[in-house]
Amino acid sequence: MNWENSWVRDLRRVPAPVGHVLFFPHAGGAATYFRPLAAHFTENLDVSAVQYPGRQERLREPFVTTIESLADQVICELEPLLGTPLLLFGHSMGAAVAYEVARRLESRERPPCGLVASGRRAPSMTREEVVHRGTDEEVLAELARLDGTGQRLLSEPEIVRMVMPAIRNDYRAIERYLPDPSSTLGVPILCLTGDGDPQVTRAEAEAWKGHTTADFRELSFSGGYFYLMHYQSDVVRSIESFAFEARTVR
Repeated sequence: MNWENSWVRDLRRVPAPVGHVLFFPHAGGAATYFRPLAAHFTENLDVSAVQYPGRQERLREPFVTTIESLADQVICELEPLLGTPLLLFGHSMGAAVAYEVARRLESRERPPCGLVASGRRAPSMTREEVVHRGTDEEVLAELARLDGTGQRLLSEPEIVRMVMPAIRNDYRAIERYLPDPSSTLGVPILCLTGDGDPQVTRAEAEAWKGHTTADFRELSFSGGYFYLMHYQSDVVRSIESFAFEARTVR
């Protein structure tokens, strides 16, 4: 069956899936970012990624300006995916969107089998951040601080003009996000981080434990904000192990 719509892009489909992994991109990111990871999954899992409006083939569509609205709109597109156990994986801003989607699915009594929160502090851990208010140069400097992307973009003004609106919109959405610090899920949570990620401290990662009444585990990799692209097979193995254990428990 073809799951794909404007919000959900298929990255890998199999004839008889026992589960479905759905990725949520980081600020400024797109569904195709996760294509390299999809190639490492075993033969019994479907893999898809959410495509936010305002980028790639959805470039002409208006941005969604809040995390909550993103979650509300994603929820409307997930019904076809709920026939098999669904595991949500969000990286950075995507972890916040995935968490809000999980909350909404749970309130509809259609919970995912688990949530993987990658490169993002727990909802109860807040910071004051105003990157979205900066100049283009300041926003690019922040990207360079995270992984060097900003420095490369500075020499490509056409690319800057094309991607900056999405980056700025997403930073504004995540920096204005005010989650309920006492909210919890009834599904397992796996927290993945890079040990050199300037965006997430160890305490901020461990605080995800307080947002589930089910199993919690944490795994750290050597690396920074985009650690997952340096450990693709290891990250996928950890996701698969967590997915199958969560599916068995549920």
